[in-house]
Parts: sequence; structure tokens; C-alpha cells
Amino acid sequence: MQLTMIGTGYVGLVSGVCFSDFGHDVVCVDKLPAKIEALERGEVPIYEPGLDELMAKNVSAGRLKFTLELDAAVGAADAVFIAVGTPTRRGDGHADLTYVYDAAREIARSLQGYTVIVTKSTVPVGTNREVERVIRAENPDADFDVSSNPEFLREGAAIEDFMHPDRVVVGVESERAQDVMAKIYRPLALREAPIVYTDLESAEMIKYAANAFLATKITFINEIANLCEKVGADIKSVSKGMGMDNRIGKKFLHAGPGYGGSCFPKDTKALARIGQDHASPIKIVEQVIAINDERKRQMTDKIMYLCDDKVKGKKIAVYGVTFKPNTDDMRDSPSLTIVPALVGAGADVYVVDPQGRKEGEEMLPSVTWQEDPYAAAQDADAVVILTEWNEFRALDLSRLAGLMKSAKMADLRNIYDPEDAQSAGFEYVGVGR
Repeated sequence: MQLTMIGTGYVGLVSGVCFSDFGHDVVCVDKLPAKIEALERGEVPIYEPGLDELMAKNVSAGRLKFTLELDAAVGAADAVFIAVGTPTRRGDGHADLTYVYDAAREIARSLQGYTVIVTKSTVPVGTNREVERVIRAENPDADFDVSSNPEFLREGAAIEDFMHPDRVVVGVESERAQDVMAKIYRPLALREAPIVYTDLESAEMIKYAANAFLATKITFINEIANLCEKVGADIKSVSKGMGMDNRIGKKFLHAGPGYGGSCFPKDTKALARIGQDHASPIKIVEQVIAINDERKRQMTDKIMYLCDDKVKGKKIAVYGVTFKPNTDDMRDSPSLTIVPALVGAGADVYVVDPQGRKEGEEMLPSVTWQEDPYAAAQDADAVVILTEWNEFRALDLSRLAGLMKSAKMADLRNIYDPEDAQSAGFEYVGVGR
């Protein structure tokens, strides 16, 4: 199949590379010359384990190309994927669909022969029908169908998720379009990956409902963690006991400083707005959003308490600022609330993150960046673990404590056993324990 991917951000680039590895001929289109030039040099603009090698392999095989020329790429395609950003719109919480509709207009002007227009971006219910309307208005004679094909990629494990998905969701309204989508995903069908064919609206809703449910699980276990601290229970034991129930499952039951990233914050807000606009408010999701915002402030209070409510002039080492490990994504990371609060209270913050510095230097001014956790802890008054990178999971706690002015640890991901930390000389606080 001849596939064109509009947008070379996280979703577009990962999807384009993986489709090319299926054996399809893929052209990835972007408007930024510097980005296309970098991709042609083999430079990957995001950190995703294994993506650079897979991209190089398929470029070398001639199946993957990058271009600024949308017209030619669309004209030759069997299917065109829209994979542009849908950030939260300022002021009202809705998804900003400007880029989606702009892409649809440009695609319309370049269509040649029957083409399936596939929305890969996360979009509210009704967007695909509007994409169809926009294309019809721009090019009444175009021969095309629209499909909704939401992505379910976890940053840090995106290639595995694409190649071995829990399910593929495809919203279509014609047998012709379904046949094209079936051919595109044939390699996964051969592996017996579940492929759900449904209508456009249901496909759009599945994406939002899934992300909102996962965000709710995270928020629920964080609320339970708060109660555990009050009654003397251990959230790790509680989570383990809950997760053994197959009806609940063990994933997303890890207490911490709240969810962040490119999906959960904007998708929960968008779903809440959709419910409000249709006079069917989703009050659970509205509360999830509010609780998650408050959660980050609670974590700041926990650090302040550990430091006797005084951080002015104190050195605090922060381990991890990306919203999760194995990514360089800082979007809506808890660190963007917690670190500025510490800086604002007068702390000298030293940050260590294996991939966060590229984005973090601009987003977290007034901090000192270091590469080594032990160097960052030298003469520190406290260490704070915000992101559970593997690099921070097996530190020599005795050595770490010995380097510090005051051996205090706020382990906001519960990666260390409290007794081990205390035996090493730390005054330790975790989450929900």
C-alpha cells in the first residue's frame, strides 16, 4: 500500500515508521524544513527507544521517505493519515482542531483517485464527519472515504504497542474503506491481533473513554494512598491485592504524584467538555481532573513537610522531571508544578534526568542541571524522586546519604523500601505508606 502520513510528531512518526516496517511504502509530510532535513539525516526529534534503528532500517530499504511536498505525497496515496496535534484550546478545555481541518483542506486539493482519509489524531466525537464535510466543500468531485483510527501508543513502549497491540480500532462507513484499512493492517491480522471495526462516532469515543478510564484508575489509587497514610496501611500492598482481581487488573494502580503527558490531561479535559456541551456531564472525569491538579500541590506539601516547611536556601536534588520514564516528554509533567513551587519558595534545585534536559531547560528555568545523581546530591538537604527511571532504581543509598548535608528522601514513586532507606540513614517519606 502507498501511505502518506501528515505530521511527523510522536504519533505520525512512530506510525509511519511502523507501517513502513509492515512493508508499506510510506511518505511522512511536515511543514517544517528543518525537521524534514533532520529526519532525512536520520535524526529522530523525539526520544523513543528503538525508533532510530527502525527508521534507519526502513529508509535504507526504500520504504520510508520524508518530504515537504504534500501534493505529490497525497496524490499517490491509497490512504492519507492525519496525525497532527490536537492540543487543549485555551480558555475552554476543548481540543483545538485547527491543524486537523487545515490538513483536511490541503489534502482535498491534492486528491487523485479513490483515497481513504484516516484520522489518527485524537479528536472529539463528530470530527471525522466534519473532516468529510471540509473535504467535500473544498473538492466536490473527490473520490474518498473517511476513517477514524485512533492510536493507543504508550510513550516509551510505542513500537511494541504498535506491533503487538491489545486492539486496533477502525471506524468506517463503507466496505470499500474497510477493505483498504484491512489491507493496511493485514500484518497484524496475520498475528491475530484484535481489530475492531465500528462506526466513526464509536471509534472516536473509544479513544477518549479508554484514556479517561485509565486516568481515573491513577486518580483513584492516589486517593486511596492518601487514606492509607492516615490509617497506617501500605498502598503497595493494597494495590497488589486489588490488582490480583482480574476484573480490576494491576496496571495503572501505582500511587504517585499524578498523571501527566501528552494524552491524559488534554483528553480528560476534552471529554469533560464534550459531556457538558451535550448536557450529559461526566462528573467522574470532572473530579479526576480536579483531583489530579490538587495531587501535584499535595506532593509539594509533602516535600515541604520533609524539610521542616522551610526550603529557602536549601539544596534539593530532583531525580526525574519527564512525566514518565523512557521518554523526553515534559507535557503536563508533575515536575512542572512541583519544581517551580520549590524554586519559588527559595530552594536551590538540582535536576537529573536521562532525557528531560532537552525540553526541561526552557520549561524549568532557574534550576541547575547535572548528569550524575550522586553529584547532584552533594551537600543536598533532600532528594526527591519524581520519575521512576531505571537509573534511579538501584542507587547506593548509603553512599547517597553520606554525600548529603541532610539525608532526607521524598520518594514520590515508592521505588525504595522504607526500611532500606532508613537503614541507609535517610529520613524517608513515600506515598501512601
